[in-house]
Amino acid sequence: MENFRKVRTSEEESPLPFPDLPPGIVEMKVKEGSKIRNLMSFAMAQMELKGSRQIVFSGCGRAITKTITCVEIMKRKLGGLHQVTKVRYKTLLEVWENQDPPPGSAAQNLTVHKNVPSICILLSRDPLDPNQTGYQPPEPSQPGEDPSSSSAKGQKRPLPPPCEELLPKKLQGASPGSSPWGSGDGESQPEGHH
Repeated sequence: MENFRKVRTSEEESPLPFPDLPPGIVEMKVKEGSKIRNLMSFAMAQMELKGSRQIVFSGCGRAITKTITCVEIMKRKLGGLHQVTKVRYKTLLEVWENQDPPPGSAAQNLTVHKNVPSICILLSRDPLDPNQTGYQPPEPSQPGEDPSSSSAKGQKRPLPPPCEELLPKKLQGASPGSSPWGSGDGESQPEGHH
């Protein structure tokens, strides 16, 4: 393959894996080199300014992580979105050109069919069928929290209380607030820190 150079990559078109999508639904095709800022400004404008009820994000190969990131940003910014995720394989066609053809013959191209993982995520303001595979309900808002207030967005959820079996042996059975190294007044320190 050292004499070949990739000249073109194309995706085999395949329909979106969601039944009953409205005509003209916006599909955000995320590529490896896409800028999240650009994707999100367009997608947010579609959902907020144009009043779209649903949007699809799709990406394959090394763009999958970026696709999921975009979805999570949108869910956090808008709130109350239902989600359905479908994972499948897509076929990419890569055309490679021979850089060093044998003398007296024309340059030869090689076409490679490559199966790569692909993800499609449907976000909807309207409820979706919770029984379909890949469904995730909207994140519940905290009690007393106004879902439209921006102050609650971006806050971390409190950590659950520690599980005894996950604690190091020194800490198991220790009373809450006590330190395994003494009273915490500086008198006694762990070994190696004298």
